Amino acid sequence: MESRCENCIVRQFNSLRAMSKEELKQVSDSKTTKTIKKGQPIFEEGEKLNGVYCVRNGVSKLSKLSANGKDQIVKLASKGEVLGQRSVVSEESANLSAIAVEDMEVCFIPKESINNTLQKNPNFTLEVLRHMAHDLKEADDVIVNISQKTVKQRMAEAFLYLQNNFGEDADGFLALTLSREDISNVVGTATESAIRIISEFKKKGLIHTSGKKIGIKNQQKLLEMVEGF
Repeated sequence: MESRCENCIVRQFNSLRAMSKEELKQVSDSKTTKTIKKGQPIFEEGEKLNGVYCVRNGVSKLSKLSANGKDQIVKLASKGEVLGQRSVVSEESANLSAIAVEDMEVCFIPKESINNTLQKNPNFTLEVLRHMAHDLKEADDVIVNISQKTVKQRMAEAFLYLQNNFGEDADGFLALTLSREDISNVVGTATESAIRIISEFKKKGLIHTSGKKIGIKNQQKLLEMVEGF
């Protein structure tokens, strides 16, 4: 029963909360639930999307391939987020790839269900616009960060972002474990450079590591670094 959209708590985090009970029932009847394994794509850049994906569990990285063949991770999308909204509304192919960072459960909602509701429910249309505006703001912040902050500042900011948004495990490590390559793609630098800075942060007592896992030891110092002190 809880996999029905009208009973699903996840929709409180996204634009589906503006749908009426009747509209949610129609969406629920048309959707399919998929399991995406870690490392698998939900969709890829350039793909024509026939619907949107609502994240029930897990985290995915939204990234764009640059001219030099390196991925730039624009966002990490977790529980409650709807992926592919912009492509469906604009009827353009996907501008980003979405790859699972950990095992995921997503609900695929066909675009007909979304488009029908957009035409009939102004509250839903407004919610979708709000979420798109928020995504645009986040993209603006990424551009400004890459152009105005040093790699070390961006690295410190990335660790604080992971702590604030995904929390820590029982051993004090960041709950979401990213590969060194993914960290470098979030920050916008070479993987070797990311590895070197992680080692430097560790020596300075800012972070601690165990294999791939990273934990924050000195949050205040990382904050000061981000702010340029």
